[in-house]
Amino acid sequence: MKVFVAGGTGAIGRPTLDQLLARGHNVVALTRTPERAQSLAAQGIEPAIADVFDPDSVKAAIAQAKPDVVIEQLTALPRTYTRESMNATAALNTRIRSEGSANVMAAAKAAGVRRFLKQSMAFWGIPGAGLADEETPLSVDASPAVAADARLVLDTERRLLQTPDLEGIALRYGFFYGPGTWFNPDGDVAQQVRQQQFPIVGNGDGVWSWLHIEDAAIATVAAAEQGNPGVYLIVDDQPLAVRDWLPAFARSLNAPPPPRVSVEDALKLEGGTDIVYYQTQMRGASNAKAKRELDFQPRPLEWVVETAVTHAS
Repeated sequence: MKVFVAGGTGAIGRPTLDQLLARGHNVVALTRTPERAQSLAAQGIEPAIADVFDPDSVKAAIAQAKPDVVIEQLTALPRTYTRESMNATAALNTRIRSEGSANVMAAAKAAGVRRFLKQSMAFWGIPGAGLADEETPLSVDASPAVAADARLVLDTERRLLQTPDLEGIALRYGFFYGPGTWFNPDGDVAQQVRQQQFPIVGNGDGVWSWLHIEDAAIATVAAAEQGNPGVYLIVDDQPLAVRDWLPAFARSLNAPPPPRVSVEDALKLEGGTDIVYYQTQMRGASNAKAKRELDFQPRPLEWVVETAVTHAS
C-alpha cells in the first residue's frame, strides 16, 4: 500500500513512518525543506516538498505521489508545555489543524485517494460518570480553551466524515507519553514536576487517558490497513485521575511529591478555568472500539508499572 503522510516529522509522525516501513508499505512524507527531504530519503522514505498553507503545492505533491491512503498528523505544538508557550503557538496550531488539514484533504480528494486518516483528540468528552466513548458529546460549552478545541475537533471531523467518496477516519488520541513528548523523563512536564511547578488542583478528580507514542503509531497503521470509516478513541487501558497519575509520575522521576493548589487559587491564574477543567473535570475515554476493530493492545502506563514494581521491592 502506498501511504502519504503529512506531519511526518512530529512526535507522532516519526514513529508512524517507522511503523509503516516496518509493515512493508511504500511511504511518501510531506516536508517543507530540502534538508528534511534529504533526511527522509536516507530513511527510505520518498520526500514530497510542499507548504500545507499553499493548496496548489500540496495538490501537486499528492497528485504526483498517487497514494492509496493519506495520514494527516499536522500540529504546531511548542517544545514546552506552559500556558505562555501554548498561547504563543495557539493561533498557528489552530490554523494548521484547520486550514492546513483542509488543504491536504482537498488535495487527497482531487487525487482520487480512497482513504484519509486525521489526528484528533480523545480528551473532550463531556464530564460525567464512566468513560466517554465515540458517541459521547464533546465539551463545546466548557472553559474557553477547552471549548475552542472541542469545537475544532467537531468541525474538522465533520468535514472529513461528510466528504463523499472518501473513507474518513478520525483518530482521537489520548495524552502522548514516551520519546519526544512532554511526558517523558527528558520532556518539559517532567522538568516541571521535578521543580514542583505542576501541582494537583483541588481534589485532582480529572481523569486523563494516556497513550504511548509508539502505540499511537501502531494503532494508526492498523486503522490505515483495516479500520472502518468513522471515529476511534485511541487510548490505553488505564485512565487515571490526576491525584493518582501525577504522584506516580513524580515518583518515577525521583521527584518530590507534587504540591497542591486550591481551586480558588488556580482560578486566579491566567487560563485558570481551563486548568481547573483539566485537573477536576476531564473525563477518561474508552478504547473498546479500537480493541475490537483494530486489535489494539496498548502497553500499561509505564511510570505506574515502574512505581508499582519499586514499591513491591
